[in-house]
Amino acid sequence: MRFGKTLKKSIYPPWEGKYIDYQKLKRLLREPDVTGEDPSDSESQPWTEQDEEAFVQELINVQLDKVNAFQVDTSRQLRERTSACEAKLAPLVPKEGSEQPEVVDEEERRTIASEVLQELDNITKEVSELEKYSRINFTGFLKAAKKHDRKRGARYRVRPLLQVRLSQLPFNSEDYSPLLNRLSAMYTFTRQILSPGPADVKEGVSGEPRVGHESYVSYKFWVHADNVLEVKTYILRRLPVLLYNPTGSKELDVSQPDPTITSVYFDNPQFDLYNQKVARAPEAGSLRLRWTGQLKDKPAIFLEKKVVTDDDHSREVRVQLKEKHVQEFLKGEYKFEKQVHRLEDQAQGESEQAKSLKKNVEELQSFIKEYDLQPILRANYSRTAFQIPGDDRIRISLDTNLALIREDALDVERPCRDPSDWHRRDIDDVGMEYPFSSINKGEIVRFPHALLEIKLRHGARNVEWLRDLMVSHLVKEAPRFSKFVHGVAQLFEDNINTFPFWLGELENDIRRDPETAFQEEQERLAKQAEEQMMVGSFLGGSRPSPRQTMVGSPILPLRSGGSPALSAAAGPSTVAPAAREHPAHAERESREHAPEAEAAASTSGGSRFGGLIPSFSMSRYARAHRQRVELPPGVKPPSVWIKDAGPVRVESKVWLANQRTFIKWQHVSILLASLSLALYNAAGVENNISQSLAIVYTGFAVFASVWGWYMYETRSRLIRQRSGKDLDNLFGPIVVCVGLAAALVLNFGFKYQAALREARGDDNVPASSPAYSNASEESVWGLIKQGAQ
Repeated sequence: MRFGKTLKKSIYPPWEGKYIDYQKLKRLLREPDVTGEDPSDSESQPWTEQDEEAFVQELINVQLDKVNAFQVDTSRQLRERTSACEAKLAPLVPKEGSEQPEVVDEEERRTIASEVLQELDNITKEVSELEKYSRINFTGFLKAAKKHDRKRGARYRVRPLLQVRLSQLPFNSEDYSPLLNRLSAMYTFTRQILSPGPADVKEGVSGEPRVGHESYVSYKFWVHADNVLEVKTYILRRLPVLLYNPTGSKELDVSQPDPTITSVYFDNPQFDLYNQKVARAPEAGSLRLRWTGQLKDKPAIFLEKKVVTDDDHSREVRVQLKEKHVQEFLKGEYKFEKQVHRLEDQAQGESEQAKSLKKNVEELQSFIKEYDLQPILRANYSRTAFQIPGDDRIRISLDTNLALIREDALDVERPCRDPSDWHRRDIDDVGMEYPFSSINKGEIVRFPHALLEIKLRHGARNVEWLRDLMVSHLVKEAPRFSKFVHGVAQLFEDNINTFPFWLGELENDIRRDPETAFQEEQERLAKQAEEQMMVGSFLGGSRPSPRQTMVGSPILPLRSGGSPALSAAAGPSTVAPAAREHPAHAERESREHAPEAEAAASTSGGSRFGGLIPSFSMSRYARAHRQRVELPPGVKPPSVWIKDAGPVRVESKVWLANQRTFIKWQHVSILLASLSLALYNAAGVENNISQSLAIVYTGFAVFASVWGWYMYETRSRLIRQRSGKDLDNLFGPIVVCVGLAAALVLNFGFKYQAALREARGDDNVPASSPAYSNASEESVWGLIKQGAQ
């Protein structure tokens, strides 16, 4: 797509006149598609110094100043509006030395919080739009300069001048993280007023991991750099930003940037851990040392073992170490004896915490010894964490500026790390930061995208918004992505023989058009629903609920052990974004459906009965809802369903299919009538058996004709009514087939008895004539062949 069209689609309507005038710049460059002139005429006119001066003046002094002035002014206004929101919320916060705020009336507090929350939504939206504004205008300036240098670059080059000018202006380099942190703090405070929860917000060090075992479901995605801020603003409306507090003070600085996290991964020279993770071996594990900030500031260091199972469940074992004890612990010399004794003294005996700590230490050290692990790879990134303090059921992290650096000592002659140490001193002693310009080219890889990870524990509720994010155009699914695996595959390709599947997708543009992404998701859900219906019909069980059928995302439906609330809430938001159910209603529905699911699972006979008559359910839920439901006052039942509104439009093939079925039944009726007529005529006057069978076949012929007409009329009515009932009915075919089979068996039995009696010389046996036998057999076989066709 041409940039002019992209710019036009990206314009935010309230700021329409504040964007770069790209068309005017193209007119000054005499672009044929803008001026409408013949390209040969445009090239024949010389490019003068006055033309060059006019273009440079418009690009550098007019357009660039206009865009920069608007960006600076809008950013200032957003900060002022944020400060105004803080001032509105100030009377709701208790002052120092007082336990009561200025405003104690609950109704007034909720009114103020609602007004502020609406303003916060507007500010958050404009922050996201301002970041897009800066990015699209920055691209426009570079595009215009590139077009100029390509067309007029023989004598004049304007891009170096533009880059110098851009480096002096902040409009494309401003960091919005401090502003977002302030917004997040106010979002959290207003939510607590409007929807007070049972859990208290804990003060202190945020984001400190707990020692022990953890289990959760993890979903991973890539986020393009252009969509990072939009993803942040989308999440912080529902979850607060978890601020890192290295000092441990109660006063958190919301203006601080996102913390930098460093992870040092372990493996052996044979890369056994890497091969296990790539091959998706059962219980494949990884080991890393992780700390936040610079190592020279003596942060807390965590040694973590992470195991990912086949169903995307993760289990972690972690202990906290000091820097001076890391090398001793890796060698197996340090076993937390003091901590264990302290815990036992506090419990006046062996406690569960002491047992857990001993178990973790033993598991980690045995894992290191078993695989002969050593530091191999370093991952450095900036992390924005989203979580409700004190509630870890939903944890979201967004990692940016990811750099993967070699940390090995495999090459004896030129080791990247001192073999006697556990980390690279050349990086940590000087406090080197991203983009690590001093690192050799072959020792570092910079990941082009941001990484979004969503972790859910059992019991997470009201998370349909997460499902919307997972299937949106803002993210790209990256299942089982691992920083460790990616870094080893990129930096140690000569030492390994297997590579992860996602390497081939790094060169592709992961951005998607929102409309295209929505259409693809709807097609995927429709296909998934069709497949589930087919599987259900094959198994003969009851049909899946529409709620269960329509649940979907790149990683949904959730596997066993995932969040049931996410499965229950995801369905309505997928069927129709404009008609989503309230989260509490969705949760209530999921609880109401539970008895029906249990009854269906525990009663096999009921499942078979439901397979024959799927529209009839014998569960307690169905029996209760078949009773008359009392509607609330003022609510009337609808006279016409939405699906039945409007004119009836039925494809011709539907009517023709119904007619073909009717004609087929009449064909069967004629065959049966012909058989009965031939049988009756061929029978003798005294052959009562043949005459009786002929009458029976005549009855079946009449039944087939009447049944065909009845089903034709019934199906025509259902089609006109747009009913959701099944169009098939097994009663008629079963009656005809069973009746014909019984008649043929009786025919064979009577003829066999007559043949036995004839062989014994009994002359009184009314033997069937040859005409009867031939006519009967030929007619029956003809009927069977016609029915097979």
